[in-house]
Amino acid sequence: MRAVLDANQFVSAVLVPVGHPAQILSAWRMGEFDLVVSPAIIAEVRRVLLYPRLVKKHQMDEPEVDDLLLGLRSSAIISPGALEVQVVEDDPTDDKYIACALEAGAEYIVSGDDHLRSVEEYQGIKIVSPVQFLTDILGHHLENVE
Repeated sequence: MRAVLDANQFVSAVLVPVGHPAQILSAWRMGEFDLVVSPAIIAEVRRVLLYPRLVKKHQMDEPEVDDLLLGLRSSAIISPGALEVQVVEDDPTDDKYIACALEAGAEYIVSGDDHLRSVEEYQGIKIVSPVQFLTDILGHHLENVE
């Protein structure tokens, strides 16, 4: 099974290492699903992680963020990033996630973004929350985690 995570899932996993996004990344590292990213998703994760207010929280400098993303690039499936779609009317910047999923044949997009989640499903790709992905898709039992 293949899944695309939106950039906020990666950022949240860095900021809250016990939260649901971190649990999803842990499940990926354990081989429970194949993670798919695109160059545009990696660029967005990098951009957001380097916001000064977030750097203060996670305490990683630019080379450390780049190392983190290098590890992601070397372990995840990278879609080419060539496909363009126009699906998310309220926030076209979210189209990159749908394009990535289509290019790589992913079954799921995991997002907390209301604009993206309002699509619900596109060409067989289900757009689900982190909790839905962990419980309904991966079958995890969740602890009380913020």
